[in-house]
Amino acid sequence: MNAPFAPPPQSLASQSLASEPVVRVRGLSRRFTAKGVLNGVDLDIRRGEFVALLGRSGCGKSTLLRALARLDHEAEGGGEIVVPERRSVVFQDARLLPWKRVLDNVVLGLGGADAQARGVRALLEVELPGREDSWPYELSGGEQQRVALARSLVREPEVLLADEPFGALDALTRIRMHALLKRLSEAHRPAVLLVTHDVDEAIELAHRVVILEQGRVAADIAVDLPPEDPERSVRFAALRRQLLGRLGVAEREPTSHPAEPGDRHDPTA
Repeated sequence: MNAPFAPPPQSLASQSLASEPVVRVRGLSRRFTAKGVLNGVDLDIRRGEFVALLGRSGCGKSTLLRALARLDHEAEGGGEIVVPERRSVVFQDARLLPWKRVLDNVVLGLGGADAQARGVRALLEVELPGREDSWPYELSGGEQQRVALARSLVREPEVLLADEPFGALDALTRIRMHALLKRLSEAHRPAVLLVTHDVDEAIELAHRVVILEQGRVAADIAVDLPPEDPERSVRFAALRRQLLGRLGVAEREPTSHPAEPGDRHDPTA
């Protein structure tokens, strides 16, 4: 049984007019050697806004996410970061504790007399009812990522930071996880920053796609592709070409046979 979800949020345009940024970054620089990884990044993310972060390997995507998560203590640099205390991080590896059962992983560190009940509800939201007493090794990779997502959202974060959370999953599981994350982000409405190498994933999930290049924001592109738009597939393809062009990747020539569902080529991988 699926858990009920809240109605979709108001339009992104009205949100932008009505709310101040939850995440605010100005002039952010980070370096691990003499060469800088981030070189003056500016970024705003509002409540309920989903931002996907693209860029070539080594451009600073994960470094930016770790800076927002306050996990980059070994890095030098400066700039201004305003980020809520209530924040959660989801990594490519689910990072579940193997000696704790699923529910105990979800509520780890969570205070309050209702922690267990909140954990059960979170597992219901990620479509894992009845798995509270399972061990992590009994779950598939997709199920483990659902638990990691439940662990993040049970804390009702104001900002959710996701570092390639679906990168290790097979294509069909990724599609299911895209739908789940989109639905949960609309229900809970945190500010979301998703680091990804997958252009299609970025377009499907995000309100905005930000491209990093040489440690700076090279592009910040709005995604406006309503599901009911009859021209959605054409506009999707045009945006995909635009993003791939900004990433310096040529679009692959179409094959002579139709692609199978979930059989997507990611030229940036």
